[in-house]
Amino acid sequence: MKKILILSIITYFSCLKAVALPPPEDIPEEVLRTEIITEGRSPINGEPLNAAEYAELQEQLATATLPPEISPQLRELIFLLNIRDFFKTITPF
Repeated sequence: MKKILILSIITYFSCLKAVALPPPEDIPEEVLRTEIITEGRSPINGEPLNAAEYAELQEQLATATLPPEISPQLRELIFLLNIRDFFKTITPF
């Protein structure tokens, strides 16, 4: 009786190990790490770019000397948020 119980427990746990394996169509992580990514997304608007367009955009962003244009309303809102954060650090409430 004990042998049957032990054998059934071993069989049960051996089946669980087989279920825990990844599916065969799943690509191993080691392969994914070595894969060269040839497509990317624009950091400005999120549209898909190929590798050459992405490199060109990164170069343009790195050489840009002027800060981006911000509307006066947004600039004022950022200023007010900075003031609020300053007062939050000084006052506990």
